[in-house]
Amino acid sequence: MRRASTCLALIGLAVLGLSATALAAPTVTLKAAAVPIPINLASPGGRTYPGTGNILGAGTALETEFLISGTEYGGGPPPLREVKLFAPAGSKLHTQGFTTCSATTLEHSGPGACSKKSYASPLGEANGYVSFGTERVHERVTVQGFFVSGGLAFYANGNSPVSIEIVSKGNVTYSGGAPVFTAEVPLIPSVPGALDASATQIKVKVGAAYKKGKKLISYATVPKKCPKGGFPVRAELKFGAGESPAEWVTSTASYKAPCPKK
Repeated sequence: MRRASTCLALIGLAVLGLSATALAAPTVTLKAAAVPIPINLASPGGRTYPGTGNILGAGTALETEFLISGTEYGGGPPPLREVKLFAPAGSKLHTQGFTTCSATTLEHSGPGACSKKSYASPLGEANGYVSFGTERVHERVTVQGFFVSGGLAFYANGNSPVSIEIVSKGNVTYSGGAPVFTAEVPLIPSVPGALDASATQIKVKVGAAYKKGKKLISYATVPKKCPKGGFPVRAELKFGAGESPAEWVTSTASYKAPCPKK
């Protein structure tokens, strides 16, 4: 089992690739949607809280999906190193009152050592490739978010063909009054001498809520107004096999999530 600890979501799986030479930026597409908040995050597909989702001013979970394509690194995209997601103006986060788990506990003992109340998302997934010599092999990992002190952590777990166990820690800042989530992704080795893993797809739904008396307290809230054309969501992803950020390349993606139906 390989364990790595960094800063998030995300978390990256990947085609193992070449050394840190100058690379072109891969192509990234983004989809995002405000969706109802699951009541039980440990049970995907279960009931959701009424009155949450793509409703102006309501509590919500944010579902995002990244698709990554490129041939710059051993025939695939370079390893993903950082994800920065810019939420629409007017979005709000309420971080108090949620049960937390330690990133150290996640790293050393896994999700089973954390309270289910610390879950920040149901199980998501990431897909990509690992390498055995010159052979590229597909691998899928599950991805799940947890509330930790100071932000969020994401636990990625894969079993075949390579055992992967990664804790990636993210933090939230603000730009223009809107939340900005930043996550750093570690290099994921497969076997000695082979290329590091690289991600081709990441999909995760982040959002939780708890009851305070009769009031529902949501981690995230939809803006009270929706601009014409939809909510603008933007992302910056950095890629590279080197340890120095100066060697990384940046790809950007944007998406307009649909306004609520009237």
